Amino acid sequence: MPIQASYIFVIFIWSTTPLGIVWSSETMPATLSVFLRMSIALVLAGLVIAMSKIRVPWHRQACTLYSYSALGIFGGMLLSYLAAKTVPSGVISLIFGIAPILSGLLAQRLLNEPRFTLVKLIALGLSLIGLYLICAVQIQTFQVPPLGLLYVFLAVSCFSLSGVMTKRVQLAVHPMATTFGALVFVTPLFGIVWWVMNGELTPALWSERSILATVYLGVFGSLLGFLAYFHILQKLPASTVALTTLITPAFAVALGSWLNGESLTVTLLAGAAIILLSLALFTFGEQWVGSKKNVPAT
Repeated sequence: MPIQASYIFVIFIWSTTPLGIVWSSETMPATLSVFLRMSIALVLAGLVIAMSKIRVPWHRQACTLYSYSALGIFGGMLLSYLAAKTVPSGVISLIFGIAPILSGLLAQRLLNEPRFTLVKLIALGLSLIGLYLICAVQIQTFQVPPLGLLYVFLAVSCFSLSGVMTKRVQLAVHPMATTFGALVFVTPLFGIVWWVMNGELTPALWSERSILATVYLGVFGSLLGFLAYFHILQKLPASTVALTTLITPAFAVALGSWLNGESLTVTLLAGAAIILLSLALFTFGEQWVGSKKNVPAT
């Protein structure tokens, strides 16, 4: 698949994933929902690997890559599912929007990338203001438990750390092999968490919407989504990959309001706008400043 198509596909998947998570865990335990999702993806990935005869290396460097990838899947997905019980899908996507800035902070420590410039520090400050407004309105107006919002922040932290850590492994591996390897590492962990935290299996209580959302997330959100994500992660810089979170929150908020009846307030929209502005400034601010300096005087 061309890198441009993979990038667009990731944006589509990430725009619909938060709502899918909320729907899939409506009538089944969150830990079971995510375990079933990963199990579906693992089985399908194994079939694709077998039929296409893609080589999946299992040496130490490859396993390190899979474990770093699994960190983002396990921490990011498990915490997102736990949060989805109380936090609206649009808010989950908005908080995930700060991933590029978190990735930049982590990359300074782990990849020896340059420190933030003044423009990026301003963007960081704006993102914190936007995050505060979003969390404040959720807690004060909609009585969303702060723990749910904390889950989302920890989830995006795991996601950002995983993306940066995979960049430390200089290994050319087929994206499907990376997807399969990461799923092999992470799926049993989800099964253990479900068994320890709940262990209940009552299909009679599952709604059709929860079942369809789980299947959708297993096929598209996990298998094809991870495949496209690892593809662009190998071909593009981590900051460019994280740029997808500049686009997806707006779509996710709109879908949550349209299809799930999630409430929108002026404060929430203001916080969302500030976060998106901070991401635009973080990504393009230095180019804007540079272009203005290069404009000839009249």
